[in-house]
Amino acid sequence: MAEQRLLFVCLGNICRSPAAEGVFLHLIEREGLEDRFVVDSAGTGGWHVGNPADRRMRAAAERRGIHLPSRARQIELADLTGFDRILTMDGDNLRNVQALARELGNRPGLALIEPMTSHCRRLSASEVPDPYYGGEQGFEDVLDLLEDACAGLLETLLRDER
Repeated sequence: MAEQRLLFVCLGNICRSPAAEGVFLHLIEREGLEDRFVVDSAGTGGWHVGNPADRRMRAAAERRGIHLPSRARQIELADLTGFDRILTMDGDNLRNVQALARELGNRPGLALIEPMTSHCRRLSASEVPDPYYGGEQGFEDVLDLLEDACAGLLETLLRDER
């Protein structure tokens, strides 16, 4: 099977997208599928470049046995051709990534850009809410959504390769 390259995108790349990256990495490691995926995350903004994930998100993930290894970076035009799928956390992220894609025109080989929540199976949400300005429960809720969406995404990717 060809390697699948996935990029998770949120606003600052310190809460939702590094959590999605960590959850997906945790899932594929548990299933022994690490060699079949390249997983990364980025933000549409560059304010936090180089920083680790938000300490509250890291703590919430650690309580679930999930490690968040990434350092924040900003999405680049090259990501649109370097990844197979770009999964966005909310409508603003989706529109921003789609605007970047328009800069490249309609060339072949562009990543599929889609909302992360389109892969949810158990929970119903149109967006992964930004927990940054809220309390601890917001980080738990985001992880619940991401665990559901990442499981659905993996299911889709494995089904599609058959």
